[in-house]
Amino acid sequence: MKKIAIIGQPNVGKSSLFNRLLKKRDAITSEQAGTTRDVKRRIAQILDKQVELLDTGGLDKGCELFDKIKEKSLEAANKADIILYMVDGKTLPDENDKKLFYQLESLNKDVALVVNKIDNDSQKEKLWDYYEFGTDLIFGISVAHNRSINPLIEWIYDLLPDEDKIIEADETDEEEDEFEPSVYDYVPEDEESEEGYVDFDEEEVDDDSIFGMNDMIKEFDPEDLNHIKIAIIGRVNVGKSSLLNALLKEDRSVVSDVAGTTIDPIDESVDYQGKTLTFVDTAGIRRRGKIEGIERFALMRTEQMLESANMALVVLDASNPFIDLDEKIAGLVDKNFLACIIVLNKWDIADRENYDKIIQEVRDRFKFLHYAPIITISAKSHLRVNKLLDMIVEINENFSQRISTSELNEVLNRAMRRHQLPSMHGQIIRIYYATQYETRPPRIALIMNKPKGLHFTYRRYLTNKLREAFDFSGVPVLFKAKKRGGGK
Repeated sequence: MKKIAIIGQPNVGKSSLFNRLLKKRDAITSEQAGTTRDVKRRIAQILDKQVELLDTGGLDKGCELFDKIKEKSLEAANKADIILYMVDGKTLPDENDKKLFYQLESLNKDVALVVNKIDNDSQKEKLWDYYEFGTDLIFGISVAHNRSINPLIEWIYDLLPDEDKIIEADETDEEEDEFEPSVYDYVPEDEESEEGYVDFDEEEVDDDSIFGMNDMIKEFDPEDLNHIKIAIIGRVNVGKSSLLNALLKEDRSVVSDVAGTTIDPIDESVDYQGKTLTFVDTAGIRRRGKIEGIERFALMRTEQMLESANMALVVLDASNPFIDLDEKIAGLVDKNFLACIIVLNKWDIADRENYDKIIQEVRDRFKFLHYAPIITISAKSHLRVNKLLDMIVEINENFSQRISTSELNEVLNRAMRRHQLPSMHGQIIRIYYATQYETRPPRIALIMNKPKGLHFTYRRYLTNKLREAFDFSGVPVLFKAKKRGGGK
């Protein structure tokens, strides 16, 4: 499959063109220089052919961060087959643009000069100035107004091989004129805005109802079970991007000491032990009072990514004290019922002699993630990164497992024999049976006479007994008390 890299200086509309060709809002766009920092890859459909689009950071220079962004962008250009060099048509040709354009032409690839922001016919006259670049492949477009983009699409299409044609194109794709604005297009705001034992009665248990409910368990396609979506979350500067690079064994994400380096979540997949692991490096989260501008939208995108993830790596800086914000971020895992691993990064510079004390502090602070295993690593030196990959695969098995009704009820029966269900206002509470009705995460229904009478302490007791009987390490186990026949 051919690759197209969209290259250019900041604020020329690269991410907007990326979204336009992709036909959906994927990359965050704004007037703030440096909004795109990592290379974003997506598969797009150009008419009836597929292509891989690469959205790159602006080719700016100055601080260390922007130098790294430029380096990543030029690496993407080297790997691409087609290069779209974008400039701002509202300005005069820039000498730095010319220099970069000639540099890209020397790569012997198909390179087009895309002059954006030609919003009306009167501005077309400005295109003549850009013939100074010495190329006839000039496309004057307006991404914002969807003007004159078809000639560019047709030029790209002719460069794509026939083998990349989609046999049955999806006719439900949105047309370009249905390309609507989104919250991910950041517009600066003028003002700031602000956060009891009862044994099973064999005569009362209806086998048909047990197995009927069990048959309703949500099934997953084998490909889904072999595809693990993992969000890497944590506050700023804990090493999330460094961890992504270590897991992928390549410098995929821009790493910098500048707080908030990652803005738009970057996802990348790797095959490991027969599974496809898709990692999402999310934006670092700050205290709400310090979140401003584009970071608000980055936070929204991070929360969106967590909704579609299976697992989260909660990354903590082991070399510094933990803070309340770490707990709030970890709370997003609990909110989304994700499998979880707590990753203590920067272990190479941490106080390793106090290992037991640090682990205990994590357990005390993150009691709601009591099921999550803890691993100490160094993303920088790759210490125990391979072990982390093994843990991800193991926990996915726990996350996806299905416990039979007979096994569940055997454990439940033993638990209730040991500790009687407490009564409610003198009324006897009965659990007739349990059955798992969903996986990823495991969800278990307790069929009862009075569901509201299940005290949270007894629910916790049953959860612990299930964890003793089955391997639910790294996985939340969810109970739902139900009245027989579907009542509450």
